[in-house]
Amino acid sequence: SSENGAHTRACSFTAQSGISFQNTFQKQGLFQRSMEVDGRDFFSSPPVKTVRFGGSVVETLAKHKQGDSGDYELLKHQLADPDIKDAQIINWLQEFRSCVTQLTKDHEQLIYTVLRLPWVGRSQAVVEEYMAFLGNLVSAQTVYLCACLKMVVSHFTPSSALVSLQLITRYECYVHNLLRVTTYIPSIRRDVLEVIIGMMLKLDVSASRADIEEAEENTVQNQDPTEEGLFDMDEDMSADHPSTTAVMAHPVAERLDTLMAVLMAYVKDVCHVNGSLHVERTKDLYKDLLSVFDKLILPTHASCHVQYTLFYLCSFRLALAEAFLDHLWKILQSPSQPAVLRQAAAGYLGSFLARAKFIPVLTVRACLDLLLSWIHRYIDSQDSSGTQAYCDISLHGPFYTACQAVFYTLIFRHRAMLEGNMKKGLEYLQSLNLERVVMCQLNPLKVCLPSVTNMFAAITRKYQVVFCYTIIERNNRHVLPVVRSSAGGDSVTTNTNPLDSFFPFDPYLLRRSGQLIEPLYQVWEELADTELLPDKTGRQGSREDEDDFLCGETPQAEGIVGMTPNSYDSNLRSPSSVGSPPISFQRPF
Repeated sequence: SSENGAHTRACSFTAQSGISFQNTFQKQGLFQRSMEVDGRDFFSSPPVKTVRFGGSVVETLAKHKQGDSGDYELLKHQLADPDIKDAQIINWLQEFRSCVTQLTKDHEQLIYTVLRLPWVGRSQAVVEEYMAFLGNLVSAQTVYLCACLKMVVSHFTPSSALVSLQLITRYECYVHNLLRVTTYIPSIRRDVLEVIIGMMLKLDVSASRADIEEAEENTVQNQDPTEEGLFDMDEDMSADHPSTTAVMAHPVAERLDTLMAVLMAYVKDVCHVNGSLHVERTKDLYKDLLSVFDKLILPTHASCHVQYTLFYLCSFRLALAEAFLDHLWKILQSPSQPAVLRQAAAGYLGSFLARAKFIPVLTVRACLDLLLSWIHRYIDSQDSSGTQAYCDISLHGPFYTACQAVFYTLIFRHRAMLEGNMKKGLEYLQSLNLERVVMCQLNPLKVCLPSVTNMFAAITRKYQVVFCYTIIERNNRHVLPVVRSSAGGDSVTTNTNPLDSFFPFDPYLLRRSGQLIEPLYQVWEELADTELLPDKTGRQGSREDEDDFLCGETPQAEGIVGMTPNSYDSNLRSPSSVGSPPISFQRPF
């Protein structure tokens, strides 16, 4: 009875959704009450005569039910015709609408054929008839709701970039409505999130960090002095009410900013009831987002903002953050995972530990203990192999990214570890045996990003934990080959970023949605340590007004949705793949 009640509510909701669906397109100029085809009113005119084979849809369904599927297969074939005309589509859709109650799950393949009809870019009459059909279908047969939603959203970003941006603008409110649907029908939430986040990732990687920053700088330079502050954030404004003047100069970034604000508002509303965190609802949403993360976000290289959806969710409760860290750790240390995903997980692990203010020092130390324990076991496996280890990213990629995650985390969190009790803090850092890591034959300081290596060397020298400069100078004098092919070829001698380093939680650039991230985010504040770094002339000095010690030195890689860097073979494993039993540092939710 509860299932019947849920079905009734779903039908009622989707029936209303069909109306609002129609109204949305009407407001956007895609739905007109009065339209003419060849000088005739569309609604009052009879169906346009078309050449067709077989009986009507009603007759075809009846024959199919009796076991005669000839006309049924012919119908599917005609619907799949790539040269199908507008008048034919309209004629078919009108017949389907007249018998929509008969289109049960038994006719799933037929409906999927209809959903693949090329309606986008057709005449206004086709668009209107198709929208009416979808409204009727999801009202009468809720089993097709998910498929309809995925089909519609899949057209949000067509191949034409210009049309894509126009559609994103038009359908912004519809994305909001899609997310609202999931609150009524939770079973489709994961699919809906997957489609929406997939579209947002395409926008994200098409607007690189460098392009967004350049657009903002050009806007500031060209800004009228009388309009000073037009694009500035209102510092006194609550994060829940973003400034309406915080417009991004980059058009794609502006669309993405709006969609990120919608998505994060949805996350907050789902997880909170009357201002209090609802544990079960939060856990369910976390599981859905983590599934989307594994399928889409983790394999996407050089996305800048979409991953912050999980960052924001994890800030609600420490157990969520620790669960996310544990998940990343299990991917990194698992030999059964592709090396490319293990390296991506290491990048997320280090970046999350470094940038999330809500992660306490105890959790950071627990993660470092796991990482260093794994790194030392890896070095042991190389030392005991009886062969000379050398710098080979294709064989040791996860090892190098794990080392870089450690260096990066210590750069941002060492001061918090030393506060309160300097002596115990230094004892802890010395217990990590970092000297063995930097001096091992695999030579991680050669492979890691130079800015990370130099800052790590400066900090560890300051506290006399480990001295890296001898190795750095030797690496600079002797250009060692960094082999990127197990066959021994394609050595890279000048690439300053052979790991294709990617720090997924680098500074968030979107203005409106960024107000939710700002209070949770650890910015770069170690100016005293920065002064230890030599400048390009060899003298020590400081960089002022920088919010990140990387200072733009990370090469801008081309973002690819669903694909990590192709600079290493995801099928390769180290000769002695080092795994470890799943060690969880999670606390009960």
